[in-house]
Amino acid sequence: MNKIIAALAAATALTAAVPAFAQDAAGDEIVSPAKNFSGLSVNTVIGWDHLRSGSTKDIDTNADVKQSLNGVVFGGGIGFDVPLGDRLTIGAEGEATTSSARWDNNNGVPNTFNLGRVKAERDLYAGARLGYAMSPKTLLYVKGGYTNARFALEGSGGGLTSSQRLDTDGWRAGAGIEQKLGNHGFGRLEYRYSNYNKGEFDFNGSTPDSSRFKLDTDRHQVVAAVGVRF
Repeated sequence: MNKIIAALAAATALTAAVPAFAQDAAGDEIVSPAKNFSGLSVNTVIGWDHLRSGSTKDIDTNADVKQSLNGVVFGGGIGFDVPLGDRLTIGAEGEATTSSARWDNNNGVPNTFNLGRVKAERDLYAGARLGYAMSPKTLLYVKGGYTNARFALEGSGGGLTSSQRLDTDGWRAGAGIEQKLGNHGFGRLEYRYSNYNKGEFDFNGSTPDSSRFKLDTDRHQVVAAVGVRF
């Protein structure tokens, strides 16, 4: 009889332990939601792109002239995040994009730099990201780092047309929200601001590049991204 009672007690304890273990496992996911946003990730990005001449460096005679370029930015990125405790994450990321933003003088209005055409081209970014997991599926984050953007320039005069490239260096800061989608997918909505404060003309052919000079160009972007985390 004692053996039967002992067996029943053991079975009862085992039955109670199974849901308790499952609850602990689920509880661990709730306690440490940062784990859902760690690891290697790749993503595609697309959004609104706006560039504008800044306020501290302006070569025209009217300081109120602030001309801008608008377009669509698109490209891809890669990142790697690790958890810092239960809620925080930290990581590194890189991105390469291009843009349709451009200014064309075909409308007869001269631009600030007296160029016939200014077109945004590739933009390279490398930086860091700090996140806070609001829940196992939602992460708020801030980011910052280095950005290098290239612009295609075209000017004309005296029947001649000249084309060259302008390479610019600057910094970027931004913030966004990431939502976990399924087991491995995610979506992001992000705002970022970039400021390009150094430039260099990259001439075609054997002509040496220009010396680096100061400039002030602001860039605002609102982008959406979808990706996979491994």
